[in-house]
Amino acid sequence: MDILLIGNGMYSTGRGTEEFGTILPAIVEYQRSSKINFNITVAGTNEEHSIAAKDKYNQLSQLTGVNLNISFYPNHVKTLPKSYLDIINSDNKPQCAIIVVPDNLHYEITKECLKAGIHCLVVKPLVLSTTEAIELTNLAEENGLYGAVEYHKRWDKSNLILKESVEKDIGELLYCIVEYSQRKSIPSKTFSQWSANTNVLNYLGIHYIDIMYFITKATPKRVMAIGQTNWLKKKQIDTPDSIQCIVEWINDNGGVFTQTLLLNWIDPETSTSMSDQKIKIIGTNGRIEADQKERGIRVNIDNSHLAQPNPDFCRPYKNMDGLYSWRGYGIESVVDFLSDVENIKSGLTNIEDLNNKRPTFRDSIAVTSVLEAANISLNNNGEWVDINI
Repeated sequence: MDILLIGNGMYSTGRGTEEFGTILPAIVEYQRSSKINFNITVAGTNEEHSIAAKDKYNQLSQLTGVNLNISFYPNHVKTLPKSYLDIINSDNKPQCAIIVVPDNLHYEITKECLKAGIHCLVVKPLVLSTTEAIELTNLAEENGLYGAVEYHKRWDKSNLILKESVEKDIGELLYCIVEYSQRKSIPSKTFSQWSANTNVLNYLGIHYIDIMYFITKATPKRVMAIGQTNWLKKKQIDTPDSIQCIVEWINDNGGVFTQTLLLNWIDPETSTSMSDQKIKIIGTNGRIEADQKERGIRVNIDNSHLAQPNPDFCRPYKNMDGLYSWRGYGIESVVDFLSDVENIKSGLTNIEDLNNKRPTFRDSIAVTSVLEAANISLNNNGEWVDINI
């Protein structure tokens, strides 16, 4: 199986950081467990980034003891903004693509991959428009292709406990509160070239909108959102510092409940974790709360501030042989996609069966409709926006 990774930045390879991202370590772990050698191509936009991503892979290979049949493109030209087109239109086009690019590029790139007959995994959000989500869903299904969104929080054990409790114990849902924030460096440094083209709801809040849909399978009915723009504006980045969003959902029996999302991406750099994330769900029979920042580990070292690492998302662990393996729900979500594609290819899995088991494109239509309505409300002083899907 040939794999195309479109995008070679922080989340793909760890480029620009001391770490290795999530996607490349996940591919390494899938190769480790497989008896087949895969061909992987990493497509970026310029040669300088390709060289840096290749260096990241070389370090990763030494740490894990896993060698990939991997190439980095472009490799002989300074810039090639759409290098992925050369690969998907070649005679040896890949079976699947993992698309890890800025939010505003998802639609164009995913559509090109689907037209080329390639199964796709797209980092969240799928797109920012319900019309585009429906179009991509139809295009995938018409061509017999598997389209999934990398909503890795569905694999988080904490959220799986939430889901089971909502299904069995909590009674009729009344309301949900989410608090989710990240450090200032994310919009102002790490993603400074494109953060003004999106917002914290699209980038962070979408995870918990999807989690609510995943847990309840309810239908979104209306949305309102307001935001505040202060610190980022002073940095010449035209996007809100924080957003508060309320979603009204209706479940299968006609019961109505709300979800309130309180979001920002201007936490201090001294925050103990990159992400501060909490969720509470209240029902007629009780409540369940998950502090998904407090994972039980604290590290306090001289000349460094207190850190609270998340051992469950995507971390390296040293084994008895002195080599590292990457584990966590971020790894599992990517590995499961690659496994699904291989099973589809071998006839062991039907694409239709995955609609109720994975965050597929079709599964993402409701989630995208919430995002689109919230952005409309945000631009209209917090007016309620109805959803009809």
